[in-house]
Order: sequence, then C-alpha cells, then structure tokens
Amino acid sequence: MLTIGQLAAAAGVTVRTVRHYHHVGLLPEPERDASGYRRYGAQAAVDLIRIRTLADAGVPLARIDALLHAQPAQFAAAITDIDAELRRKIDQLAEYRRRIAELAGGERLVLPPEVVAILDRMRGLGVSERRVRLERDSWILMQALDPQVVPQRIRDKNAGLDDPETVRLYLACDQSFDWDPNDPRLDRLIDDLDAWETKHERDGDRAGYLKLVSARISEASPAWQRIVDALVHRAGQRAEQRRAAGRES
Repeated sequence: MLTIGQLAAAAGVTVRTVRHYHHVGLLPEPERDASGYRRYGAQAAVDLIRIRTLADAGVPLARIDALLHAQPAQFAAAITDIDAELRRKIDQLAEYRRRIAELAGGERLVLPPEVVAILDRMRGLGVSERRVRLERDSWILMQALDPQVVPQRIRDKNAGLDDPETVRLYLACDQSFDWDPNDPRLDRLIDDLDAWETKHERDGDRAGYLKLVSARISEASPAWQRIVDALVHRAGQRAEQRRAAGRES
C-alpha cells in the first residue's frame, strides 16, 4: 500500500496534482486507515499513470474519465475526435502566430497592400518615419470613416509622389517639424503649401477623417500646428469669397 506521496512519485506527478484529480473526480480518494493515513493500492497507481499519460497527451480532463472506462472501439473513436480537435487548435494557433508576426510591420495588419506600398515609397523618397507614421494613421482613419474614397486617394497619392513639387513640399514639411512656430521660413512654406492646395483643391477635402488627421498633426509639432491653422484659415477665406461671388451673380 502506498501513501499519497509514494503514489505521486510512482506516477511522476505532484501530491497537489493527485489531490486535484481527487477533487475533479478522476481518481477515487480512499478512506483513512486506523493510523489516519490514506493508503493507495496498485490499481490507484495504474489509474493515475493512465490519467497522467492522457493529460500529457493533451486530452482534456473532462474527457479522461470516460476514456478510462471506454471499450477499445470507443477509446479509439474518442482519441480520433480529440486528435482532430487538437489539430484545429494547432491551426488556430498558427493563424495567431501569423497575425502576430504581421504586427512587426503594423500597417500591413490594417491597411491594404496598395497603401503599404505608398508608405514604403515615402520612406524611399527620404520622408522620416515620424511623418510616415502620421500618414499611416491618416489612412487608417480614412479607411474606417470614409472607405469609399480610398481607391481614388491611392491614385491621387501615387500621382503626387510622381510630382517633384509635391515631394519637395513633403520633405520641407518634414524638416519643419522642430522649427519654432515664429520661424520666418514657415511663412514661405505656408505660401507654397497654400498654392499647392489651391491648385489641387477638391470638394470634400475637409472630410471627417481629415479633421482628425489635422488635429493629430497639430498635436505633433507647434510648427505644424501653425501651418495647419494658416492653411485652414486661408481655405475658409477662399470658400467665403466663392460664396460671396455666387450671391453676387
């Protein structure tokens, strides 16, 4: 007869594990003998080894009791089912691993390949990673709030990156990040950006996601905040002038 410690050692488990199997009903708990100890026979050792073997193989504890008492055909069928379930879990974990690996290039997880290609193209042109991240965020907001415009924006963005003047302004804005808001160089840059916006202005340019992007940019740099404020003000003036012209006509 074995004590609980000897039983656990024989099966290669801990005493705590044996007690847990008692608690869940997998292994019967014997009555105490006259000395106050619980004694286990050979059958308990065999059952515990079988339980441990099934548990180590990934069989859920809830299914082990039925397997311990199953006929050979039932046992084989149950093992086949458990194997199929484990395979499904393995496939699911593999998918989780794939998605986690994609997180290393965060934009690839949430943006279409065409947009990721634009971000990579910006990096290749010398745009800083800081500015690329803001660009990425704008695409994420656009996709969530105004998805129907994404295909046209992709075309527009690629066309812009084909244009030397647009690229020059991207790089100039990038360089202005750390400038003092009162730096006189900002005046020239604002004029250049305003001229570009006037040339490329389209209806709906102030969609909801663009307002959020503007707020995000303003938070990033006081110099950029001054640029955004100036451009919004000038765009508002032009809109008012158009409305006044319409009323006069």
